[in-house]
Amino acid sequence: MTARAAIHDLDLDRWEEYEDILTDSLWLLGPRANHGMHTPEYWGNFVPQIPYQAMRRFTRRGDLVLDPFMGLGTTLIEAKRLGRHAIGVELVPGVAKRARQLVRRESNPYGVQTEILMGDSADPATAERVREVMARWGFSGAQLLILHPPYHDIIRFSEDPRDLSNAPTEEAFYAAFERVVANFAPLLEPGRFLVLVIGDKYARGEWIPLGFRTMERVLRHGFRLKSICVKDIQENRGKRGQHHLWRYRALKGRFYIFKHEYVMFFERRGR
Repeated sequence: MTARAAIHDLDLDRWEEYEDILTDSLWLLGPRANHGMHTPEYWGNFVPQIPYQAMRRFTRRGDLVLDPFMGLGTTLIEAKRLGRHAIGVELVPGVAKRARQLVRRESNPYGVQTEILMGDSADPATAERVREVMARWGFSGAQLLILHPPYHDIIRFSEDPRDLSNAPTEEAFYAAFERVVANFAPLLEPGRFLVLVIGDKYARGEWIPLGFRTMERVLRHGFRLKSICVKDIQENRGKRGQHHLWRYRALKGRFYIFKHEYVMFFERRGR
């Protein structure tokens, strides 16, 4: 098996059998998957289909996945289901507590380890705590890094000033996001993948390209861009049942309604 093929469990001699694996850049995922302990109860949770695709494509069973913006543990739940070890970091105590409950209750057919740390991923001390867990488990580097940060201030997740959703300006948001990348990039093995899941926003009648501006911050830290996938957004809680109202607002305000977000794949240089 070549080094390139070794980053996944797929048998490429049987590639036609993997109908569940996406290879196109347009992701029409449909409704949020609700298998296992996945729950839509937390605003901002991303869909389980994203970590599923990332782990299937870019990890093997027994590999280690890191998630510095863990939320309710979507990545960790999917990691247990797929047989990947996982470490998540969450800033908000109540969210971390609920995530522990959900992740603990998820079945563990492959006997993998999961760890939830409460802390600020923009703080180097938090990344050092992650490194200590990795060392205890026998990992010198992780095989996948998943980043699903707040989309700046679209949703306020807490009152904590360290929360990226409370960044006072757009530049402060990018600076804090980049500190997270700087802290966690060294924990990822060279040649392995970082996945950034993010959307854009409107502010004062202007489209703010959070996706591309955070992409540039990732590229500063030893990564090369491999793919930009565009994922469909199903009707969210804030707009549920208001299709006609938002269509009217779009026509009146001369804008287009967000129906997509980005799933960007980066490979860490060095191999």
